[in-house]
Amino acid sequence: MTKRSFPPVGILACAGLLLLSLPVPAARAAGDNTQRAVREGMALEFSLAPVEKKVRGPGVAEGDFVEVRFKVTDEATGKPVRSLRPGAWMDIDKPLEQKEKAGLDCRQKVSLYLQGIVGIRPMIDLNGYYLLLMNREPNIYVIDPFVGISGKTNLFGSVALREPGADWAKDRDERRLYVTLPKSGKVAAIAADTFKVLAEVDAGENPVRIAVQPDGALIWVGNDGKDGGEGGVTAIDAATLKAVATIPTGRGHHELAFSPDSRFAYATNRGSGTVSVIDVRERRKVKDVPAGKLPISLDYSAIAGALYVADGEGGVVYAVDGKSHEVTGKVQAKPGLGPMRFTPDGRWGLVLNSREDAVHILDASSNRVAHTVAVGKEPFQMVLSRSFAHVRCLGSERVFMVNLIELGKETPPPVTNYPVGAEAPNAVPDLGLARGIANATGESEVLVVNPANRATYFYMEGMNAPSGTFQSFGQNPLGVDTVNRGLRETEPGVYTTRLRMPVSGVYDVAFFLDSPKIVQCFSASVEADPAAPKGPAYGLEFLGKDREVPAGDNVAVRFRLTDMRTGKGLSGVKDVTVIYFRTPSYDRRQTLARELGDGEYEVGLKLPVPGAYYVYVTVPSMRIGFQYFVHLSLMAKGKEAAPAGAVPGEKGTKEPK
Repeated sequence: MTKRSFPPVGILACAGLLLLSLPVPAARAAGDNTQRAVREGMALEFSLAPVEKKVRGPGVAEGDFVEVRFKVTDEATGKPVRSLRPGAWMDIDKPLEQKEKAGLDCRQKVSLYLQGIVGIRPMIDLNGYYLLLMNREPNIYVIDPFVGISGKTNLFGSVALREPGADWAKDRDERRLYVTLPKSGKVAAIAADTFKVLAEVDAGENPVRIAVQPDGALIWVGNDGKDGGEGGVTAIDAATLKAVATIPTGRGHHELAFSPDSRFAYATNRGSGTVSVIDVRERRKVKDVPAGKLPISLDYSAIAGALYVADGEGGVVYAVDGKSHEVTGKVQAKPGLGPMRFTPDGRWGLVLNSREDAVHILDASSNRVAHTVAVGKEPFQMVLSRSFAHVRCLGSERVFMVNLIELGKETPPPVTNYPVGAEAPNAVPDLGLARGIANATGESEVLVVNPANRATYFYMEGMNAPSGTFQSFGQNPLGVDTVNRGLRETEPGVYTTRLRMPVSGVYDVAFFLDSPKIVQCFSASVEADPAAPKGPAYGLEFLGKDREVPAGDNVAVRFRLTDMRTGKGLSGVKDVTVIYFRTPSYDRRQTLARELGDGEYEVGLKLPVPGAYYVYVTVPSMRIGFQYFVHLSLMAKGKEAAPAGAVPGEKGTKEPK
């Protein structure tokens, strides 16, 4: 039987790790969630501590905003072990009031997580991210992509805004999101754990572009002058969420950039033909640098120690020294220049050219155009991964990939492409300023909005096409971004993340490394909130042990719905609805379940072809949606199916029986 009443959060598919685990430590007393273990010459220390408490008391309670902390040191020397890429999960071992332990211990559950088995999911995945969509409507949608990529989008939540946002930016640790609201002259500050608006900050007249300086201390907003008139920038203190400076700079639209040490901020003045240099410490403009007739974009190259500014009309890229703020070089390209981005090492600058349908590649070591490569019609947005520049074009439904690994050779880098929908973005008027293409948290994953069909696509480099699609729930998405919820190295050898504890109970906490191959289990106790509802109201239990079924037109699936407050079956419900589809998102069907009595229901599913299927149970009249219950995964077998137990595309992995 498969029984679980807690809604899942995320999953990480990572196969092939060797499980080396000490016995799971017994749960500590409330308030003592620090534990230590030694493995493979490494000392591992886990702690769970509240950052913001909801319930009084010494321990961690449900609803608390907590920091999950793993410290990794060399056992012999005590020195921190740096630059690791650990992962972790947290899952309920047992509720606090339950005396008997759950059926699977930590090691067994981890082995299932690592196999990436469909439908086996921990309550808290510390390796993933949330997908954010800025809509044309006055809201931002928050999506759990680890449900969506598997075939059905999970709308995790939404953020209501007073008006549609124009642009957005995240702070360094991705705890906050900032959105400009031009009509009202404000910036909405949003908490990235609760996705609630914390404050609306006065940000001057017509705030449009927004960016956070590298050290995170100040948030900068470009105040575009009306009808191309005089404007400037506003600086907002990130700690107090108060505007601390308003600085006139020039006419027109303003793009923003910073020196790596946050000493200077730079703002283009598109109507004045200049770039303003702003002293961040003194919060004043120190210089205006001429940069052609239409300074349209800018970026800073750390290796060159210079700011580069693209003049869209003249086709010239100006190199401005980062200390003297004098123009020290001019790189002649062609008119039509647009957005510009430098590779992380600062060596190569990529500038889009919408008139030439091309990308100019600048060499910062020599201040020359090293290559010009053709892409689709009217390139207008791009994002850089570790290996590629992904270029979005107004006149093409395809995204073009410029190979960054091949830069530095005499021949131009190769360009490939992949489709994202059937229509080009220019089928939709007024796309706004927020980027419709963004990096996912992996080094080779990209998210792309197609506003024409109102869908967002997940693409992993090396594939011929996107491997997942997220629908818009009736909204019109224009911008896409992510909020990371995975572990980060916040100080040498210390890997942390922050989250809000969803429910009380004793948690298994699994920490893993792929080199050396270690999985270590810890335990954490989370107290109950007396004011919180006691657990979920309803439970779902799929009846039947077999996850492999023959493909056909009438595959019977039974399940039981339970009122968790009384323990009795949920009977007499007329709209128990089952929705199912073949992965990733094919053959979607919907059918009403037939009641058998005592809370048991049955459906006959049509599984016409072999493959992996997801089965969801919903009850619209009770507002029970997709995210409420864990779903069932079935493997339909046929003559052309894979050998028993194999999941397509995952050699050696098996479905649990």
